[in-house]
Amino acid sequence: MPDTTTVRSYASDSPLAFLLEMAADACGPSESEQREDAETAAAHHTYAVYPQTLAQAVEAEHWQGTAATDSGGRRVEPSAVAWLDGGLWLHHTLRITERDGAIDVLTLVVPCTCGRYTTVTLDGEEMLLDILAELAPTHGRSVHDDRMGDCHSVPAAPQMGGLH
Repeated sequence: MPDTTTVRSYASDSPLAFLLEMAADACGPSESEQREDAETAAAHHTYAVYPQTLAQAVEAEHWQGTAATDSGGRRVEPSAVAWLDGGLWLHHTLRITERDGAIDVLTLVVPCTCGRYTTVTLDGEEMLLDILAELAPTHGRSVHDDRMGDCHSVPAAPQMGGLH
């Protein structure tokens, strides 16, 4: 690891200082900035696309961000989750492709009656309300169906602040 405690040998307003600052910025946002950006993106998306539902129930500070990671050679973009209670979560990320750019993806993570979890990718308030209407009789649980195989996506609920 390089020694970063040495005294700077150039002026803070020098061309070198400017170039080094540009290089640091080019490396991308820090993990903290990625988490904050993910939280902001999630809150903005829910306020813009779900103004009558999620924007009324989930405040900006409910979102907790995670930085990007590399998993098995695949980059996982920064994301944010919001705890809804009763085992339900919202997960927001930006799916980034060269062709489409950044697209908001909001997923409802729902506990199944079998003990595992299933996910539903939401595409607006009408779909959210339909899903919630289906979950109401089971108090927020997805009814397990062996034929569907939809309980495989999330093996266990993420733990957050002891709220699980």
